[in-house]
Amino acid sequence: MLTSEDCPKNVLAIKDSLEALEGRWKLLIILSLSIGKKRFKQISKEIHSITDKTLSKELKHLEVNKLIKREVHNTFPPTVEYSITKHGKSLQKLLDELHRWGLKHRKEVIGK
Repeated sequence: MLTSEDCPKNVLAIKDSLEALEGRWKLLIILSLSIGKKRFKQISKEIHSITDKTLSKELKHLEVNKLIKREVHNTFPPTVEYSITKHGKSLQKLLDELHRWGLKHRKEVIGK
């Protein structure tokens, strides 16, 4: 059972989580990369309506938070691939739950 002393710790943990995953794109990018390594344009095509500028910014933010890894290959022109890290894979249960909740929510709100 949670006590009033636990509340500040819980708020801080949730705040940290929300800051790492904030916005409408980050979880979709992680979901895309959970299937395997991808190049920038592959991610962009999978996640419709995200601009290149926004995708670039979100990839950098995810990399800073150690959820994805950026790998530059020594080719001409240079090839850049993104992959999910072990830390990023730890979000799989959250993604599964969000998927299930989203299906229920859609049915509740839209009726489909």
